[in-house]
Amino acid sequence: MTEVKLLFSTDQAIQHNEDLKTYAQQVQPGAGSTVFFEGKQWYVMSVKDGKTGCLETVRSMAGMAARALSRAKVSSAALKVNALSDQFSGLDSEEAVTAFVEGWHLGAYQFLTYKSDVEPFSTKLTIEDAPEKAIQTGEHRAEAVSYSRDLMNELSDVLNPESYPERLKETFQNTDANVIVHDKTKLEEMKMNGVLTVGRGSRYAPSFVEVSYCHNPSKPLVALVGKGVTFDTGGISLKSGKDLSDMRMDMGGSAAVAGAMKLLVESEADVNVVALIPIVENSPDNLSVLPGEVIQYKNGHTVQVGNTDAEGRLILADALLRAAELNAAYVVDIATLTGSIENALGSEIAGVFGDEELASKMKEIGAKNGDAVWPMPLIDAYDETLQSDYADFNNISSLSFAGSITAALFLRRFVSQDTRWLHVDMAGMMQKTSNSGYYPKTATGYGARLLADYVAEISK
Repeated sequence: MTEVKLLFSTDQAIQHNEDLKTYAQQVQPGAGSTVFFEGKQWYVMSVKDGKTGCLETVRSMAGMAARALSRAKVSSAALKVNALSDQFSGLDSEEAVTAFVEGWHLGAYQFLTYKSDVEPFSTKLTIEDAPEKAIQTGEHRAEAVSYSRDLMNELSDVLNPESYPERLKETFQNTDANVIVHDKTKLEEMKMNGVLTVGRGSRYAPSFVEVSYCHNPSKPLVALVGKGVTFDTGGISLKSGKDLSDMRMDMGGSAAVAGAMKLLVESEADVNVVALIPIVENSPDNLSVLPGEVIQYKNGHTVQVGNTDAEGRLILADALLRAAELNAAYVVDIATLTGSIENALGSEIAGVFGDEELASKMKEIGAKNGDAVWPMPLIDAYDETLQSDYADFNNISSLSFAGSITAALFLRRFVSQDTRWLHVDMAGMMQKTSNSGYYPKTATGYGARLLADYVAEISK
């Protein structure tokens, strides 16, 4: 147990000492390393050339340092705010502090609930002379993302359509947010037939949660819609693969929405926002929906279920209709919807569809806060590939390509024309397969910051 001083390789204390300078030159750019010198322990961070003007670099450096020092059971680490400002001179000093604190806490994140022989430990960070508000902002942002990660990492028999609403009620208890849970009986009254149909085969009754936060009633209502499939077997169209355990993370969209609401509420954001979260488990059973069945939605649309593994769009459709009932001016839905988006964009960025002006704005926001998105097209010519011989349209396309686009086109059919809509497909961003920056090998918590910052921006 000891204290470590954090330094960047360009720091004057290093540059004026030949031994330290030689050591620092051996640290790989974008990495960090510990050294003992003159009876003290130092952690030297080396920033890649051309990366000193990027907040994401700040977060990544902090995350790597926190993970390394926490594993080494270092009790505390201290960084001078001037050292941070000098290294990242192209950034606003307070934003750099917030990013470092945020990255530090996210890098030290662990999910140890089911580890019987591991005790949680994290190295305490002090940034000397830093504004307290900047530090608190970083802590709040990290807490929101960590909350989303916790939800995604939780076991499916612990976090299910019946227990998930209780978790949300507990989270927002004693806050200015209001939580309404619609159970199966209420869903039948509300004719949320997509949610009811997908959840038919599960031992857990489906649910639909609304979390509203109205700090300023004069602001336009923004609806955040998150896919809450607590486990996705694919239903009767059973998924293949030797390990499906990660399908407990198919509720990543709902976790993003919940984390965003937590951040907005705790920061007392000047917004008017509602989270709409349909929650189901998609399981094969003698009651499960069969391929070929037809669902009738409350707006009159009939949908043939061509594939029960395209279930996310079936429950999001109900939530989009609910957003229209609430007269939301802006709607964003987010979901781990298609493998096609990962094929198109990889695992470092999500795709955003819909209103081109707002998609561009969201891209700017994501580039700054770390939840990157890339605008994707809605090709109208592909819309007809959703046609069905037995219903108004199908839940899957007849194409063997463009799966993320046709999924977005399906959702667009349930969006009110009076609403400005975006759809975020985050399937490629669900989890990391190895430690990287401030991401451990676990669920990412992607989307919490993106949605919160987006709501705050369009509410100005």
